[in-house]
Amino acid sequence: MTATTDGGSGTVDPGTTAASQTDTATTATTDAPDVMAAARRATDLAVANLLARQDAEGWWKGDLETNVTMDAEDLLLRQFLGIQDEKTVQAAALFIRGEQRADGTWATFYGGPGDLSATVEAYVALRLAGDLPDEAHMTRAATWVRARGGIAASRVFTRIWLALFGWWKWDDLPELPPELIFFPKWFPLNIYDFGCWARQTIVPLTVVSAKRPVRPAPFALDELHSDPRRPNPPKRLAPPTSWDGLFQRLDKALHLYHRFAPPLVRRSAMKAAARWIVERQENDGCWGGIQPPAVYSLIALHLLGYDLGHPVMRAGLESLDRFAVWREDGARMVEACQSPVWDTCLATIALADAGVPADDPALVKAADWMLAEEIVRPGDWAVRRPELPPGGWAFEFSNDNYPDIDDTAEVILALRRVAHPDRGRTEGAIARGVRWNLGMQSKNGAWGAFDADNTSAFPNRLPFCDFGEVIDPPSADVTAHVVEMLAVEGKAHHPRTRRGITWLLAEQEDNGAWFGRWGVNYVYGTGSVVPALTAAGLPGSHPAIRRAVTWLESVQNDDGGWGEDLRSYKEAGWAGHGVSTASQTAWALLALIAAGESESKATERGVAWLAGTQLPDGSWDEPHFTGAGFPWDFSINYHLYRQVFPLTALGRYVHGEPVFPTSRS
Repeated sequence: MTATTDGGSGTVDPGTTAASQTDTATTATTDAPDVMAAARRATDLAVANLLARQDAEGWWKGDLETNVTMDAEDLLLRQFLGIQDEKTVQAAALFIRGEQRADGTWATFYGGPGDLSATVEAYVALRLAGDLPDEAHMTRAATWVRARGGIAASRVFTRIWLALFGWWKWDDLPELPPELIFFPKWFPLNIYDFGCWARQTIVPLTVVSAKRPVRPAPFALDELHSDPRRPNPPKRLAPPTSWDGLFQRLDKALHLYHRFAPPLVRRSAMKAAARWIVERQENDGCWGGIQPPAVYSLIALHLLGYDLGHPVMRAGLESLDRFAVWREDGARMVEACQSPVWDTCLATIALADAGVPADDPALVKAADWMLAEEIVRPGDWAVRRPELPPGGWAFEFSNDNYPDIDDTAEVILALRRVAHPDRGRTEGAIARGVRWNLGMQSKNGAWGAFDADNTSAFPNRLPFCDFGEVIDPPSADVTAHVVEMLAVEGKAHHPRTRRGITWLLAEQEDNGAWFGRWGVNYVYGTGSVVPALTAAGLPGSHPAIRRAVTWLESVQNDDGGWGEDLRSYKEAGWAGHGVSTASQTAWALLALIAAGESESKATERGVAWLAGTQLPDGSWDEPHFTGAGFPWDFSINYHLYRQVFPLTALGRYVHGEPVFPTSRS
């Protein structure tokens, strides 16, 4: 039996099969000829659908859906800077209202539980849009917030936003001094000990923390405090001999330092932080291609005297508008990030594996676009790898400071499937990407997403860091993609590849699965690792692969598909369990097919589920979130996952193993 979720209330019933909970599920048939015929039809429909989605420039990009904190913080930024306009405010409010659940809360993923911080931020945004606290939907939200500790129980980032308007005291927030910018790279808690996404956010926030600005609040928020007379009751300190206790006392010392910081040192630190921020602004005006660092960078620079007409500020504000997705009903959703490079390489792989010729104009155009996106200058990664020549690809349209190890591996795998007319250009880009990926291997033999050896235990201990991952340790899914790419490049026996394989084998869970850092969760990890190991030469009979197959078969849903709820990041019992989804079913199938299980009943049932749930236009419906920004804390619904991964799985089922017309292996 498999665990399921209720898409509206967030309640779960681990004793109910997914087949009884999802209205798109069908009972999978296992007649092999019929399954193959259905797979061929589904593949053809999906190919046509995906080709029709390609941009004229050659790229693909699906919406990247997260949660309403992006929209709420966008409105709070506009309120803080005094640039709000009624159309944007009401369009954002329309979207936020539409995401509220019956109990008055907002969740951070489809079917998930109400989230306190998201609910607080959404409530405040609706107040800014003119919703009154005595309206029914607002009363439900406020009642729920108070019952769970009020604003005082929300995360630090939420309370920082509230402090900007005097709804929270800066003295009651963890201190983050700008002098952090002066710490050398070998010193604990230097900015390069943080993952790139945290680093880009923390540097501007040190300026905000030092300045402690307060804009007049347009209304009070007493209704969100459990006790308005004591909005922030004192918290008990952990024992001084514990890590938590040590860092709590360090924070108290930093608060004292804030009062007596030498003005010259502080001004110098803020100027250094400003230089660091400006130097990392991308050509399109954004920072790191993601919304949160852009928001905080704009606030920090504005506090340091950059007026709204300054070219840096103007470009930054214009970049934020590109994160907005306007819907047909007039609602405005803000993406936390955009994923064109990732989507394009995955779409190219899917189409090639589904039988689209290697020289098809659509694939050549996609390869042209990817080649133009190659990053050929050093970024922050070079702090730890100063001698490594640049190469590789990022995730977004513009993010030259932070190429992505995962994207680089997958882009190379995509380019190898395309017969590009300029072979020399392709080979040069691939060679640079391979060299860069090899050089970014961490000391333990594995790969993280953006940096090498970004594994310090200290950043996560800071009282400030109470939300999401702030470091970038190696993960099984990224390592698997690099290993698979190196195998295709004829480097299966390269010492670095073998070290990666050894690490992957050691990371296998007792149940046979692998943890998925960037996708949900064990189904994603397993679906990434098994194809990599077989590409590197491990036979399907290898004990690790047999354990993975056994696990996948054991968690297959009654309807023939696979699904995994995000709760698996917190509760082991959820591993591999959840409502069947198109992307997660595809991940399981990719592993089974790579393991030599194309003719197994489990594979046939999974393929039948994909064919049976495909929509008439060749797409799949997938409201569930299957991507992870931060495991559990920040979840993503990549709207193209539901298309590219099912097509890849169907293509490999119909046509067999991938073909690499330009492979050097």
